[in-house]
Amino acid sequence: MSKTEPLCLSLLNICKSLTTFKQIHANVLKLGLESDSFIAGKLLHHCAISLSDSLDYACRLFRYTPNPDVFMHNTLIRGLYESDRPQDSLLKFIEMRRNSFSPPDSFSFAFIVKAAANLRSVKVGIQLHCQALVHGLDTHLFVGTTLISMYGECGFVGFARKVFDEMPEPNAIAWNAMVTACCRGGDMKGGREFFDLMPVRNLMSWNVMLAGYTKAGELELAREMFLEMPMKDDVSWSTMIVGFAHNGYFEEAFSFFRELQRKGMRPNETSLTGVLSACAQAGALEFGKILHGFIEKSGLAWIVSVNNALLDTYSKCGNVHMAQLVFERIMNERNIVSWTSMMAALAMHGHGEEAIGIFQKMEESGIRPDEIAFISLLYACSHAGLVEQGCEYFDKMKGMYNIEPSIEHYGCMVDLYGRAGQLQKTYEFVCQMPIPCTAIIWRTLLGACSMHGDVKLAEQVKERLSELDPNNSSDHVLLSNAYAVAGKWKDAASVRRSMTEQRITKTPGWSMIEVDKIMYTFLAGTKQCKITEEAYKKLKEIIRRLRVEGGYVPEIGRVLHDIEEEEKEGSVSVHSEKLAVAFGIARLCKGRTIRIVKNLRICRDCHAVMKLISQIYKVEIVVRDRSRFHSFKDGYCSCRDYW
Repeated sequence: MSKTEPLCLSLLNICKSLTTFKQIHANVLKLGLESDSFIAGKLLHHCAISLSDSLDYACRLFRYTPNPDVFMHNTLIRGLYESDRPQDSLLKFIEMRRNSFSPPDSFSFAFIVKAAANLRSVKVGIQLHCQALVHGLDTHLFVGTTLISMYGECGFVGFARKVFDEMPEPNAIAWNAMVTACCRGGDMKGGREFFDLMPVRNLMSWNVMLAGYTKAGELELAREMFLEMPMKDDVSWSTMIVGFAHNGYFEEAFSFFRELQRKGMRPNETSLTGVLSACAQAGALEFGKILHGFIEKSGLAWIVSVNNALLDTYSKCGNVHMAQLVFERIMNERNIVSWTSMMAALAMHGHGEEAIGIFQKMEESGIRPDEIAFISLLYACSHAGLVEQGCEYFDKMKGMYNIEPSIEHYGCMVDLYGRAGQLQKTYEFVCQMPIPCTAIIWRTLLGACSMHGDVKLAEQVKERLSELDPNNSSDHVLLSNAYAVAGKWKDAASVRRSMTEQRITKTPGWSMIEVDKIMYTFLAGTKQCKITEEAYKKLKEIIRRLRVEGGYVPEIGRVLHDIEEEEKEGSVSVHSEKLAVAFGIARLCKGRTIRIVKNLRICRDCHAVMKLISQIYKVEIVVRDRSRFHSFKDGYCSCRDYW
């Protein structure tokens, strides 16, 4: 090794950017070291693996390297499979097989099988498995473990087990791969059997089972395993926090986070984003503020993903001003998630013009919008009545960015036209969609028919619903609503009777409210406890006052049930959001904003009640329903009755 080689290697070790790398590469060329296979291999490895946004340069570097060896081929295959273009690693492997005198080794197969796993292509995986058999590498520990993971990732647990059974001496990594394959394939029973048979369990073994149970919604089994664990790390705690949050058990997620802190452990990026996600979903603003303070004091505010989660939390808790402050703070670190989250925040609050402004700034910053960004943008146009702008951006998505619209984009356009009252155009748009229409699209169109009182079009929609699946609960609900909007009450009742006979139920409506950092959930019609009794009692008092001082009369015309008038009145009077706001008035201090999260769309009667309460009780109420935010103050709503 010459004296200049150690210098080049030491410079590579501290190289953090492509610009610096190019300077080192130029120096290597100047010194005539490019023919040194060791130096060439190190250069390629650093460019393809260690640097971000430098894969294209690594490909050019490889192309101009004479007689690249198997290490260099493997390096580029690895760089490509780890990127957002794993399919290119397959082309590089084929090129290697055709042009290289060096046969593929265990690393070649391990890396390329991982590419098949990333592509979720079992067909390619089986072909590579056959190639490994030909080269006698199928039972190699490294290759065999990767094959197990690939089959598990593709959902072929049986194939993964056959590979495992043929391994002469599987180590702990192979055992863990088999447990992971079972868990990812939804075979938790099989995963537990392998876990119990493991000769040696490490921390990863326990964490894999925890992740499997939480993903499958088996939260009690996850809790039992968590308590049995001989030791726990950041991954263990994060898995419990994220798992319970994603399954809707927000208070339990908060509890695990508090316990993590009591143990003296420092929350990591995953646990913080997990508990912030729970705050966002539950609308737990006060707990979110506490976490914000913790993030600032702990010096974790530099982490982009944490800031994005914090932005999302403030947005979904109804504080768009704080969301904007967080967004402004990460000015130089914003990624596509940051921009999209800010657009979604403004869209949910009905600020369509501002959302468009954010989109334009994102384009100016050089970040290319993706399909999710366009969903947020079209959603914003829909909820602000910006029909012309929405159409322009829908065309721009296809014409300028070559993004093929998905069902979500088409749904936004149906909603856009429907809310604006352009019902015939909406119907024509739906009929001309190049992809199959879903129940959600028809439901959106029916909602527009109901909103604008177009019974004739509702009848046309009903005729198109003959293709729906009679065994699908969503389709039953949709058909029932279609009959009701079209005024076919007896037919609607018949569909509901069929649902009852088949034990098909609608998603129950629930509403959540945070009081003194505790989340309370209300469901209409459930068995009463002390909390619900308090809410019902207060609600009766509120309704009486609304009748006397506000002239309140329940809006029962849109209740899609073939029942007597007084029964209709009773059903709308105890919707979950009414119970939640009553509980908030009873428990919260005067002057405090009442914040409610609801899983379904707020009905017209509840919307009217919230406006009256805000006027008569002089209180601000913020309701986040399935569709958007409604901020009620002084008898008015921020949606301007356009939701």
